[in-house]
Amino acid sequence: MAKLQSSFKNMLLSLTLIALVAAAALAGVYTMTAGPIANASAKKQQEAIKQVLPEVEGMTFAKADTVYVVEKSDTVSTIILHKAYVGEEWIGTAVEASTEGNMNMPFGGTFKLMVGFDQVGNVVNYVVLEQAETPGLGALMESWFCNKEKDGQNILGKNPATTNFTVSKDGGDVDAITASTITSRAFLEVVVRAYNAVAQQPMLIEKVEVEPAEAFVCPNGNDPLECAGRGCAEQYCLKQKGDQQ
Repeated sequence: MAKLQSSFKNMLLSLTLIALVAAAALAGVYTMTAGPIANASAKKQQEAIKQVLPEVEGMTFAKADTVYVVEKSDTVSTIILHKAYVGEEWIGTAVEASTEGNMNMPFGGTFKLMVGFDQVGNVVNYVVLEQAETPGLGALMESWFCNKEKDGQNILGKNPATTNFTVSKDGGDVDAITASTITSRAFLEVVVRAYNAVAQQPMLIEKVEVEPAEAFVCPNGNDPLECAGRGCAEQYCLKQKGDQQ
């Protein structure tokens, strides 16, 4: 067999074949792992929702609502509300929010929280879903702000409407993580934004039953379907039969 001559054409052909094989392999791996990764993410989300809401027997969740809050002229952040009910009674909301769009940005980049609130806006619990803060410093957010032994480090049971959810260095009621004031500011800002998203929603509204509408009958004997088709419906039908336009 004759040996292929080393040329630009042969090199290009070889590289193209290698690239195609690599792309096919990556696509195959993605196809195989996309499902399990999505399932794991959904399971983590559901577990976090249950952790941050009151433990009530028979609790169900409404379809998640997405709230877009514009914090800056060029930034739109996504906040997702998971509303919990027992029967028709609303008992609380789990809010998924991140530092995207924050005025205070964390040291290690964007992180995401799941924060639970009861019917009156008290913080029930929180879970850190994603974070890349420094271990032993900013990463302590996972346990720092739920320390029931130190009131200044515990936001559970407190309401952003009656407690100043800013760090004590800024005149607030919450102690910052030691040597991680920047991360603490970002964390508390996310919690307040989550609370504000819940506050924007209709709460404790009495349900109104809507009776089915009766079939429309034209008082002048005109065809109702023809009236509706002209886009003027009742107004057109109310005209005298000889005055139709």
